[in-house]
Amino acid sequence: MANTTSQSLNLLNPSALARIKDLPLLAKCLAQGFLQGVQHSIQKGTGVEFSQYRSYEPGDALSKIDWKLYARSDKYFVREAQRESNINVWLVIDSSNSMLQQSVHSQPDDPRSWHKLDYARTLLATLSYLAQQQGDAIGLLNLSQDNPQFLPAHNGAQHWRKVLLALARIKAGGTFPAAQTLLKPLARLQDNALVIVVSDFYQHNQDILAFMRKLNGSKTEVMAIQLESDDEVLFPYEGLIRFEDLESHQSRLLWAKDAKRDYLAARAEFNHVLASQLNQAQIGHTIANIDKPLDATLHQILSLRRRLR
Repeated sequence: MANTTSQSLNLLNPSALARIKDLPLLAKCLAQGFLQGVQHSIQKGTGVEFSQYRSYEPGDALSKIDWKLYARSDKYFVREAQRESNINVWLVIDSSNSMLQQSVHSQPDDPRSWHKLDYARTLLATLSYLAQQQGDAIGLLNLSQDNPQFLPAHNGAQHWRKVLLALARIKAGGTFPAAQTLLKPLARLQDNALVIVVSDFYQHNQDILAFMRKLNGSKTEVMAIQLESDDEVLFPYEGLIRFEDLESHQSRLLWAKDAKRDYLAARAEFNHVLASQLNQAQIGHTIANIDKPLDATLHQILSLRRRLR
């Protein structure tokens, strides 16, 4: 589906810049808030299952209480037994220009006023913190020919900070990397891994799908997080509107009322085809709205992992 329904917008506003600067703190706060929200449904498992802790119950040994977590949350959590094995959690981000889509109706000081790339990096930063807390190794791959980023998977707080720095430095633009460029990352990503790919899948669609199909295997689980915004879902425009393709920068002047029906039909078809292709490839798939609370997406990812296992 062409991205001709996306209006051109400022790349970053002051509140978005502040969020990126404070990415470590933001990721920790979101992760801790999410952990408190799911404390009654935590299950044991491997990978980003958010299962390192459970609520304290009468009869649990006091020595098992995580007092550091209690100091941060004012709640008692018991650390579960060490899992048999950790996995490599790979964060894969699409940084094509279509990821600059944001809500047209957001105000500059509106905390929701961010684009898809901001949302993607904040989501992945939060997931990386959760994985790092569980002892999993974290790696990062930016799907960009012009601004490639590849960090091998390692664990530990110091490496986690490197991942956050790399996420903060990612800029939108460029094309999908050549197949030769991805040979090294492909080999790394296929070893006991959970690969989380975040994209709107508008640009380089078939390239990204082919990349994910190569990854999926007995030792690798692949999840696709498809980003959208309220404006894309609802098409709330009125009157005569100039739409600009964020990739080609071509623009068209259209009456919103005349364009809405065709746009919504094309979008529904695009989503249906994409979901079918991912399902056939046995790739987990969920849709995340950047105008909704980010913890809702974390719950979706947790639910998706449980269905896939």
